[in-house]
Amino acid sequence: MIVVQEALADVSGHTFLFTEWLPTVARRVSVVVPVRNEADGITRTLHSLRKQVSATGHPLRPDTYEVLVLVNNCSDDSLAQVRTYQQQHSDFRLCVANITLPPQQAHIGTVRRLLMDEACRRIQAGGHPQGVIASTDGDTEVAPDWLWQILRELDAGNDAVGGRILTYPQPGPARLPHLRDTMYRHLLAEAETTLDPCPNDAWPRHFQHFGASLALTCEAYVRAGRLPVVRYLEDDALVRALYRMDARVRRSRAVRVYTSARLQGRVEVGLSWQLQQWANQQEAGGGQLVEEPSLTLTRYRLRHQLRLVWHQRHAPGLLLRLAPLARELGVATAWLQAQMAECRYFGQLWERTETEYRAAQQNADPPITVPVTEAIAWLRTWRNSR
Repeated sequence: MIVVQEALADVSGHTFLFTEWLPTVARRVSVVVPVRNEADGITRTLHSLRKQVSATGHPLRPDTYEVLVLVNNCSDDSLAQVRTYQQQHSDFRLCVANITLPPQQAHIGTVRRLLMDEACRRIQAGGHPQGVIASTDGDTEVAPDWLWQILRELDAGNDAVGGRILTYPQPGPARLPHLRDTMYRHLLAEAETTLDPCPNDAWPRHFQHFGASLALTCEAYVRAGRLPVVRYLEDDALVRALYRMDARVRRSRAVRVYTSARLQGRVEVGLSWQLQQWANQQEAGGGQLVEEPSLTLTRYRLRHQLRLVWHQRHAPGLLLRLAPLARELGVATAWLQAQMAECRYFGQLWERTETEYRAAQQNADPPITVPVTEAIAWLRTWRNSR
């Protein structure tokens, strides 16, 4: 193995070292794995990444991808386990670094940003024109064809892929709320594809785009401004940045990972946090509430109508089409017209317009929530009536 040492400056100004395989054009994908106290699962994660295969079951060429593991602020033996795995499988392109961040920066936003920046740099250094950054977590096992399916979706013309994140069955108070939430969001995703169809993200699809299974091209990553450094929901912030620039985001059911359903997570807000909230609600006898689904579907419809106007914004009669839509959105026609002239992308326009629309709705009426079971029944009835 030929390696070089690369020093990488992080957002706090100091550096850490990755042991790096020399960059090659063959290496198309760099997989990033943030690790903090993941001794219980990191070996399974690495094994699933090492054993990647094609759709026909043939092993992927080991020189086409690498795995970057950044161990940070650990109090267990995660680092030792990763180092051991690296030594046991010397042909597996596994690169590991260890870092201790100061408390104010020791969060997932910092760590995933460091990893994605480094992955992007390495892919670009290798000169691959279609380089890909893929992200998963240290408590997650990717499906055997995870990388192959990611590349298939990106080669179809997409800029990013959100994979399906499945949890291992785990009895407990959070199990039923989690299943109900999944069904609710699945039905919303189906309604969304009906009311505001997106050619590159057509049904069947799912509703997730999170760091445990997220991939994007280096080009899209740079155009989106890189991953925002926020304490939590950094993955969602990145995807919102992608939508803001009209990137083609595909939520593919063929791209799958399996993650733990633990209630004590490593981030302030994430899946573990949500599962714990649901468990607390169940034990307290509280109901699981969601937004009244007709309100969500109204936003989908208005977004689609605005999208149609956006595509015809240079045609005669713009004001005639814009005025009634502005009234429904609760904004002035002149304001909406000015935003259409200022925004470079439809995603920018919708983000600004939705903010105004939600504010107008909240000023007019308090938010309406209903039990999730009621929302599921309503959405099923709506779907069957189409």
